[in-house]
Amino acid sequence: MTKSILLIGSNGQVGKELQQILPSYGNIISVARPAVDLAQPDTLRNVIRSKQPQIIINAAAYTAVDKAESESELARAINAIAPLIIAQESQNLGAFLIHISTDYVFDGNGYRPYQEIDATNPLSIYGKTKLAGEEAIRETCAHHLILRTAWVYGTFGKSNFVKTMLRLGSERQEIRVVADQIGSPTWAQDIAAVIGQAIPQLTPKTSGTYHYTNSGVASWYDFAVAIFEEAQQLGFPLKVERIVPITTAEYPTPARRPAYSVLACGKISAVLETHPPHWRQRLRQMLKDRVVGTGDWENSSLIPNP
Repeated sequence: MTKSILLIGSNGQVGKELQQILPSYGNIISVARPAVDLAQPDTLRNVIRSKQPQIIINAAAYTAVDKAESESELARAINAIAPLIIAQESQNLGAFLIHISTDYVFDGNGYRPYQEIDATNPLSIYGKTKLAGEEAIRETCAHHLILRTAWVYGTFGKSNFVKTMLRLGSERQEIRVVADQIGSPTWAQDIAAVIGQAIPQLTPKTSGTYHYTNSGVASWYDFAVAIFEEAQQLGFPLKVERIVPITTAEYPTPARRPAYSVLACGKISAVLETHPPHWRQRLRQMLKDRVVGTGDWENSSLIPNP
């Protein structure tokens, strides 16, 4: 029997990728603002009750990490209260809830990849509200899969690190990038693919918290260097000549970020019997997609030279 899948947050980086993938796994119902507003509990409850899905995927979140420091109530409404409501409705329906979370639930003081069972200690309002959303789901909905990921960029969406670097690289000769924060860049398409692969595996035994990122590690500086190297090979219009590594202290931001937030992905790899592809390989593929015109890039001038 074909499953009915309600996708909340279908317009985001991961949401748009999920729209491409999910029809292979069930009947997809996609909703996003303004049809559903995660800051308005009644609209959220109404859409879930009217659709009566068997699987709910929450790909929506308040992700403006620095802005959250001054908009804590809005971040809490979207990242903590909305997941609680979704979990309550999922439990009432007997639906399975898949929820996307973040590496920012950790403080980054570790020295090895974080396991799912490691202690959390978020440094920012964003991380704290995302952790509160996780906890609400665990306490409320018996059948859930919480997928923590990190350093997400995508072909779709208005802004992410890759698109920002390409824009700056087309405008400036020198770019300064933080070199003392370490993580794993992850393509939104791969997150969507893993969620799709997990759907046939959803059982009470597979309920729980999982980590998924592309494999390999990098600093933001390493990531930027790779972006420009790959983009140059593909003929992107670039002016940048120097990428200068700087410290976090040299680039102060309202929100504190974990210095080391590499996630161990062995648990989900064992369930799905697959290993995450390397981040550099997937970055290359994402940029190749740009060459053939895939995605909704905000700056149409960022196209490779013929």
